[in-house]
Amino acid sequence: MYSRIITGAIHGIDSVIAAVEVDVSKGMPGFEMVGQLNNEVREARERVRVALKNALIEIPPMRITVSISPADMRKEGASYDLPIAIGLLVAMGQIPIEGIHDTLIVGELGLDGEIKTVKGVLPIVQRAKVEGLKRCIIPTANVKEGAIIDQIEVIGVKNLIEAVEYLREAEEHKAQKIAPAGQTNIDSIEENSEGVDFSDINGQEAVKRAVEVAAAGFHHILMMGPPGSGKTMIAKRIPTILPDLTMEESLEVSTIYSVAGQLGNKRALIRKRPFLDPHHTISEQALAGGGRVPKPGVISLAHRGVLFMDELPEFRRNTLEILRQPLENKQIHIARTYGNFVYPADFMMAAAMNPCPCGYYPDRNRCTCSEVEVKKYLSRISGPILDRIDIMTEAPRIQLHQLSTDKVNESSATIKQRILEARQRQNERYQGTTYRFNAELRAGDINKYCKLGADEQKMMEEVYTKMELSARAYHKIIKVARTIADLDGADRIGIQHLGEAICYRMKSIQAYRIKI
Repeated sequence: MYSRIITGAIHGIDSVIAAVEVDVSKGMPGFEMVGQLNNEVREARERVRVALKNALIEIPPMRITVSISPADMRKEGASYDLPIAIGLLVAMGQIPIEGIHDTLIVGELGLDGEIKTVKGVLPIVQRAKVEGLKRCIIPTANVKEGAIIDQIEVIGVKNLIEAVEYLREAEEHKAQKIAPAGQTNIDSIEENSEGVDFSDINGQEAVKRAVEVAAAGFHHILMMGPPGSGKTMIAKRIPTILPDLTMEESLEVSTIYSVAGQLGNKRALIRKRPFLDPHHTISEQALAGGGRVPKPGVISLAHRGVLFMDELPEFRRNTLEILRQPLENKQIHIARTYGNFVYPADFMMAAAMNPCPCGYYPDRNRCTCSEVEVKKYLSRISGPILDRIDIMTEAPRIQLHQLSTDKVNESSATIKQRILEARQRQNERYQGTTYRFNAELRAGDINKYCKLGADEQKMMEEVYTKMELSARAYHKIIKVARTIADLDGADRIGIQHLGEAICYRMKSIQAYRIKI
């Protein structure tokens, strides 16, 4: 007898519908599996055999053939265990074929019949909904994740016996076990807040202003200064002033975390902007993603959020150079033997660094580094990477009177309100286009959305010549000026907006090199 079970598979961060076909016939006993399977999938026959035995379900000595399609796609992971077991039982006549109609099944089996959590349930359930399927049977540990998607029935099962009993039940009884799709308790799965706020930071008004501009236009920012000047403190508070994730963005980010296996029963939906701060010893593969079994890296996990690169020059040069394309194209392209994968990488990069190995240059009373050491240290950041950073600002040493002041600093909520107003102006300006932030503007649309007056144009011509800017740096100054104008509520870019934007370009690593 023949059966066909619908299941889901992950290809990069995309999900596809797969089919597990099972044929049981008389002949020499055996259990064959085909369909370009890796070792984890091939081992499913032993897990299925033992799990069925421990569930007191006897497999007669027959010839069993299992095919998983599409045949041209490499099959990875253990999520095919449950559909193989169910397909075998349907083919043996122990589950009515009506029970699997319009049903997607996914899950890993333990030898005792327990159904274990699997990666990528969220995008798989989304794909099932798009394909018009009626229900999804998934592990109980993944049920909150799957229940986020509405207009499709999501059933969580703990073990093989529970799954079999459900599929044998009459249709009217099944409705009682459906998870409340689209009604996951967001409060119970929200990430814990660290309680950080910009009001905690004394001094560094110029840096806080630069960060506000960066957050308003989703610009990349680099902070330079001596140890203990508050660079890391400020960076960790950037998510508190960014606009909240929309539901569409939340599902997009949650899908990436689901594929990476970082969603669970306690966190089924990402509702806060991601903040990733990898250590400088991170490998190229961990940063970009990939591997034998491709999965998203730190860059993709920071999608729609902040990627904080602390101690930027301490990262290996090859690792830093990986950032070139994502900073510009907002995507990571990875080619492997099994296929080509595209991971999203639309993040805001915030970086921090010291101006020299000891951290105190150009204060020669404290800096012990030679000119050669300073030049070598600064040269670890390549020109192409610097060219892709919109805003560069200095974080000077904090003075004692700034630490002991009773002044009440602006809160994150106050700064966030100004940013929301600036974002609203950008939304209105780019309505009907693919743009959302000023930082996303392509060179061909700069003149359309960031038109300069005669005085402003003359100023930029002088700056372009004197600072020997690249075309990219020239456009970045104009885009940053557009964001500053939005924060001021101005319809046009003025001289003062360009002046501030130019200052953020002058306070660069090249400026430190000139001082030597």
